[in-house]
Amino acid sequence: MKKKAVIICLLATSLFIAAFHSKTEPLWHTPAGWPQPVYVFKTNPLRKESIYLGRILFHDPILSRDYTISCASCHLPQTAFTHVDHSLSHGIEGRIGMRNSPALMNLAWSRYFMWDGAVNHLEVQPLAPISNHDEMDDNLAHVVEKLNQSKPYRSLFKAAYGDSLVTGQRTLKAISQFMLSLVSCTSKYDQVKAGKASFSPLEAQGYLLFKRSCSSCHTEPLFTNGGFENNGLALDTNLKDLGRMKITHRSSDSLKFKVPSLRNIEVSYPYMHDGRFRNLAMVLFHYSDGIIQSPTLSPVLKNKLPLNEADKNALIAFLKTLTDEAFLHNPEYGYHKTE
Repeated sequence: MKKKAVIICLLATSLFIAAFHSKTEPLWHTPAGWPQPVYVFKTNPLRKESIYLGRILFHDPILSRDYTISCASCHLPQTAFTHVDHSLSHGIEGRIGMRNSPALMNLAWSRYFMWDGAVNHLEVQPLAPISNHDEMDDNLAHVVEKLNQSKPYRSLFKAAYGDSLVTGQRTLKAISQFMLSLVSCTSKYDQVKAGKASFSPLEAQGYLLFKRSCSSCHTEPLFTNGGFENNGLALDTNLKDLGRMKITHRSSDSLKFKVPSLRNIEVSYPYMHDGRFRNLAMVLFHYSDGIIQSPTLSPVLKNKLPLNEADKNALIAFLKTLTDEAFLHNPEYGYHKTE
């Protein structure tokens, strides 16, 4: 069983420097021009020690029944905390889920989690993969039992919470603190907005096209409106995934899925809830030529997007400006072995 350690990522904008130096009530600094986060930090104030613990838990397969699958198995830092080697998530014993792993970033601004919005609070989100038969196939009580039997973990819990008792609530809060630290806001796009860089002519053209054709769902600066949309995908006849309707049981939510952020989209393939598209060219072809009409189709897609090949090339050039190299390659988001 691997043990890992964590220090919260120091972003170039120094968003969390104050948090690192505080032992009690760290400050949260929202990036300039961004909306205020919806997460209520006072119920789970960020602390260096609990973020540290959360990162270790995130990378530790102890969360799965047979010690083979960690959160990071499907959410890799270098690919915007998703996986790129298969379309659908894989779990213990080679089991295959029914959806592509969503990228994880800027979660303090999310009201709903999972492709269908089945979870409405970040602190309980880890329960979904832990208890899912096709993913970790365990339960929180057993996870707590395993952690309480670990001397290193008892020490980490003591550092984070003042005593060594492992509880389910503390475990979930620590994991959520690490996920809250995953803020991506230092891409070229952000540098341009801050007046520290300039778009190339092709990128600038793509940005204009983006604002005309994409921004109603992928709203700046988070590049998602946080809602659920039917984007015209044909129903996969094998998965038969109706999306949000599975949760609400309303026919008006049929085939609607959470709008993903486009930040770091260059590296977070394959795309869509079922990973059906391997590259951005395929995604744009869908929006120009592949939209399936249905009663719940997003109104902005009732007509195919009028994109020619030059437009698509420009759009892709702009989308690549959302790649945040500092976020993707910061070693402090990964793990290192501890004794």
